[in-house]
Amino acid sequence: MINKLQKEVAASYHNKTKKPVLGLIFGNGSAGRESAADPSIPRCIFAGGEICAARKLAVSECNTALIPSKYSARDTLYFVIYCRRMIITYHGGQCFKASFGDTTIAFSPASKDSKNFNAPKFGADVALVSTKHPDFNGTENASHGARQPFVIDGPGEYEIGEVTVQGFGVPTIYDGKPGWNTIYQVQLEGINMLFLGALSDPEIDPKILGELGDIDVLFLPIGGGDVLEVPQASKLAVKLEAHVVIPMHYDAKALTAFLKEEGTENGKPQEKFTIKKKDVVAMEGEIVVLSDK
Repeated sequence: MINKLQKEVAASYHNKTKKPVLGLIFGNGSAGRESAADPSIPRCIFAGGEICAARKLAVSECNTALIPSKYSARDTLYFVIYCRRMIITYHGGQCFKASFGDTTIAFSPASKDSKNFNAPKFGADVALVSTKHPDFNGTENASHGARQPFVIDGPGEYEIGEVTVQGFGVPTIYDGKPGWNTIYQVQLEGINMLFLGALSDPEIDPKILGELGDIDVLFLPIGGGDVLEVPQASKLAVKLEAHVVIPMHYDAKALTAFLKEEGTENGKPQEKFTIKKKDVVAMEGEIVVLSDK
């Protein structure tokens, strides 16, 4: 029984190539290309992944009970090999949308009552709230139609479908008021993300640091004021040794200072960041700046 995503991907391949599709296989890029018998296949990005290969099968090789009667033994059918990737987009403030296949996570969406950030609007399966403040707790903006997110707004361990979340509570001062911020470690399809939220103190409890493991993607506040100042953020990024660092919660001045501190010229904002696990582990502290949607 193939799901909606598989049907859409198979239909997309058929529409682009006019070739008949018998089935669809989820796999990784290397496996897909190794088994590809049709190198001319278009490398189209679709539904959070990439159609990376297609394997030819003669009808005569297949179980005839599975073949529609309109095809004869002289026809060739295709199994599409579909390689899913994670796509991360930025929606201002501390709000990110991370999608992998059918699963979407919303990080700290601003509410309509925020005086600092615009409220986003997209559907998500999981919505994370780092601090209970209008700048970060607009979970209603992660709802779209019948899609209502599972809301996580504090420390603890959670498992929602393919998503595993662990939240660590740390004290913070935001908007002039003492309170609590939740640092989230989020794992999806082998990709380990660390979201620091409204972190104001770079000294994180060693017990928390010992739980984090190898960090693939670090979401790092750099704007100063209520969150980390640029020098603090830069030192913490070095300490955490993430493969990829995505800055958040900043203005143009803070971003320029952070890039200078990091000694990088890679400051041109990208519309989205698209990754696979095997790609991200080869990176070493790469700074990725995303444009605000």
